[in-house]
Parts: sequence; C-alpha cells; structure tokens
Amino acid sequence: MKLAALIAAGRSAQASDLHLEPGLPACLRVLGQLRSVGEPIPGAELLAMARELVGEELWPDFLERRSCDLSRTVAGARLRINVLCTSRGVGLAVRFLASFKPSLAKLNLHPDFLRLAQSQNGLVIVSGPTGSGKSSTLAALIQEINARERRHIVTLEAPIEYALLPRQSFIRQREVGRDTPSFEQGLYDALREDPDVLMVGELRDPQTMRLTLNAAETGHLVLTTLHSATCAEALQRIVGAFPAEIQGGICAQLADCLVGVVCQRMRFIESRGLRAPECEVLLGTQPVKAVVRQGQFFKLQTALETGGNDGLFTFGRYREWMEKRTDWQAATPETGSDEMPSAEDHVPPPRKAARAKGAAAGSDGEVEIGPVDEDLTRILSELEDK
Repeated sequence: MKLAALIAAGRSAQASDLHLEPGLPACLRVLGQLRSVGEPIPGAELLAMARELVGEELWPDFLERRSCDLSRTVAGARLRINVLCTSRGVGLAVRFLASFKPSLAKLNLHPDFLRLAQSQNGLVIVSGPTGSGKSSTLAALIQEINARERRHIVTLEAPIEYALLPRQSFIRQREVGRDTPSFEQGLYDALREDPDVLMVGELRDPQTMRLTLNAAETGHLVLTTLHSATCAEALQRIVGAFPAEIQGGICAQLADCLVGVVCQRMRFIESRGLRAPECEVLLGTQPVKAVVRQGQFFKLQTALETGGNDGLFTFGRYREWMEKRTDWQAATPETGSDEMPSAEDHVPPPRKAARAKGAAAGSDGEVEIGPVDEDLTRILSELEDK
C-alpha cells in the first residue's frame, strides 16, 4: 500500500499511530490497541517511501545518524514521523497530529487550567507518558494566551506540531534541527529575543533544564513537557538530572519559579466514545513550594490530597469531576483562518536557495521566497523601482 492509502486508513480508523516495518503488515494503534492492516510491506518500498519523506538534502544526514524526526502533511493528515533503521531495514513510526485547533475546551480539560496560562512568569510543566496529549495541552495553553494577551511567544519544538496563527500575541515558532541546532542553542537565542512566553517542547538534558529554570526565574513564563507518571516524579526527575552537590540549589530554584505541574494520561470515555486526558494537577502553593525547596518530594502526595480547595487535583479527584461532566467535545477536523502557511514541509531550507533580489553580493545568508511571500516580493520590487 502507498503511504497516502495507509494514512487514509489510519484516519478512517481514528488511529493515533501508524507503524511500518519491512516484511511486516502496517500496524495501527486504535484506542491504545495495535491492529494489523493489509499485506507485508517490502523493504525496498519502505526505503523509497522513507527517502521521499526525508528528501535528498537530508538523506546523507539520515544515513549517518540512522534516524530522522520530521513533520509532514500527507493525504490531508498532519503527521509527526520518525524514520529509523532497524534489523529489517528502514521503518517509519508515524504519529497522527490533531487536525483541529487545540483549546482547553476542545481537549476536554478542566477550565481551571486557564490559571496556568494567566501567570506572568514562572514554570509550567505538562508531564505524562508518550501519547498522553502533552503537546496538545501545551498548544492549548499557548492559544489561551494568544487569544487574550499581547505577549511575545517563542516556541522551540522538535518538530513543530501545531502551526499557531498570531491573534493578540506575536508568535515565533522554531523547529529544532531546522531553525536551531538544539534546544540548548534555541534557549540561548530566545533569551536575547525579548520573549514574554517560552514554550520548550521537551526537557531532555541537564543543560536544557538549567536554562529553562533560569528563564522561568528571570521574568518569563516557560511552558514545557517531561515524561513521568506523576507530578512528584516530574519534579524529582528534574532535580535528579543534576549532580548531588548542586541539587539543593536546584530544589530552591524550582520552588521559586514553580507555577504548576500537570500529569496526564488518556482515558476512554465509553459513554461518549472518545478519549480524554485524566490529570493530576499540582499548583505552586506555599505548602507545595516548601516541600519542593526541601527536596521532600514524597510529601507532595499529601499536599495533593489536602489541596483541593486550592485547585489541586489527585487523579481520583479529577476522575470524579470527569464523571460529573456532561459537555464533552469530540475532536472534529477544522480548517479556516487559523491555518497558516508553515515551513514544516521545507526541512531544512535548501542550501541552494535563490537569493532575494537586491541582496548584497557578499552576503552569506541565502533567502528562499516561496508562494507565501508573494506580497513581500511585490513590496521589494516596488521599493527598488522608486
């Protein structure tokens, strides 16, 4: 089967993931369960498919690294794709991205999540296992800020999953590997770009964590994700990534800037036939900050259980709220004014891009002007004619 046909089959089945491996049938993940589709796929066919997705420009890099992350739109579906080498050859792991504009309401999240987006500075962490909707929740929080406040938002993502159209806010989206070489370099750059809000796609290493904490501590609102099973584990993982001799200072820094931690996992709502996040919510109240400052993360469960009046949720308390909820929203594909031309299908910009007309002869920077820049081309032409 061609990739477009497989993607269409995945969308029809409302799959979250598609796995392709040489010599095996395609495998869809539907409501958390794997389901085989079609006949085994020859390795040569998958290799050709992968080469077309990666592109000739990046193919040598893929051969060196043996993996590649990218985002594409295929058969009308927005996808996050990992191209990888396995014992059988070249395979694909495809994640179907939501085709709707994320918001707290459309993701069926508690309305109190808006408090996280209203903070002017500090650190917000969204955690959970793979596939639990962390990126969608981050995008929804950014959209809430974008709809209400005039702020400068810079996102660092690998890859960009949602194209965000500026409304009230000014938004810059940068893709790691294409627009910046790493999260670390992107954070260094962002702190010199006058941001109000930073969105860091994932905390992966101690240096990125340290820069993220510094940004949250110096007057920026920073939103990020982390893999963990509980809120306490998320905070513990950050502190545990540093050498023992400085963990006390990291605990203090984390306590000073903490706005909140959300840990979410997907739950199937049988009565509605949909999946929604079930969450644990830890807010940076004074008791919580005192526990974090002391590094006594085992006490956070008690803080969660006794902090209901302050807006804290255990998984059990959040489940009770879900069971009482009646206004569930099903995700439906959307198009319209919020869809913006995205650079996600040009990864990275070709090295042999055409120079902009009138560029300095000795300039090292090369500019590619595509269809989305027709107005810019016209303006430059008019200026040169004057």
